[in-house]
Amino acid sequence: MGTTAIATAKEVFDLLHDDLLAIEQEFGRDAVSSVAAITEITGYLRESGGKRLRPSLLLLACHSLGYSGAPMHRLGAVVEMIHTATLVHDDIIDGAELRRGRPSPNTTWGNSRCVLAGDWLYMQAFRIALAEQNFRILELLIGLTQVMVEGELLQTEKLGRAVTAAEYNELIYRKTACLFEVSMRLGAVLAGAGPEVEQCLATYGHSLGLAFQIVDDVLDLTADEQVLGKPVASDLREGKATLAVVHALEHASPAEQEAILQVLADGAFTTVRYEDVLATLARHGSIAFAMQVARDHAETARRSLDLLPESEYKRALLWVPDFVVNRDK
Repeated sequence: MGTTAIATAKEVFDLLHDDLLAIEQEFGRDAVSSVAAITEITGYLRESGGKRLRPSLLLLACHSLGYSGAPMHRLGAVVEMIHTATLVHDDIIDGAELRRGRPSPNTTWGNSRCVLAGDWLYMQAFRIALAEQNFRILELLIGLTQVMVEGELLQTEKLGRAVTAAEYNELIYRKTACLFEVSMRLGAVLAGAGPEVEQCLATYGHSLGLAFQIVDDVLDLTADEQVLGKPVASDLREGKATLAVVHALEHASPAEQEAILQVLADGAFTTVRYEDVLATLARHGSIAFAMQVARDHAETARRSLDLLPESEYKRALLWVPDFVVNRDK
């Protein structure tokens, strides 16, 4: 098989197995505090699993540029800790009761403790990153955190109403794609890559992250609740207008628009049925539209890798966009 052929899931898992195990061990060591509640909450979150996609991207970026070393395991743990901290805070903001099919931490430990545990994870991530003594790494992580916090604030301002496609794209960049982008940039920095290569990897992460979040939002509307691990249509119940909804509002009849806007305003399906909203989305091809946009972003991600030398790690990076758009949860 040529190196440009897209890899398989098993090949990618085997390729990264030892590195991901090292990151998991690093995360386990770093998520221990002298305060028992913090250790309990972070341990619970770490054990709940997850795809570990962000540290995997960092690893693939490093290896595709010929770099290997302990710093990539430490920074892999850093990006996963930042991701975990955002999940803790998201669940509190959204009032979520489930995360990956398990009770969300705030339902067990309460909002106050979980806010502080999330804060602790952020600070612990920065403490570990500081040990690398690389100002570029700190610059990337500080900028990332600011963008993500600003994104959460922007989203709260837009809850309960329609948004434009441009507003939606900005929100999902801040919510998701910026961390994908920074994970790739960190790999380039560790490998000592030049600005042109770093920007190509950043484009990959940016585009992949947009595709990932769009698919996440589609799955929220269409997936089986048991597979998804949380109630379906959670976004609508929280007053969030995602891309399929934005598209439907642009094409729907006045009566259909009114029904969707009512759900967003109510943050619940009290006067409008979920099935009716889903039927409106289907009628106007809104789900298909959103998935096509995700596939377009995935293709942009793949095309951005042209500067990378051929390797099994580049093959893995070519596989990831397909995984992102074809997953069921």
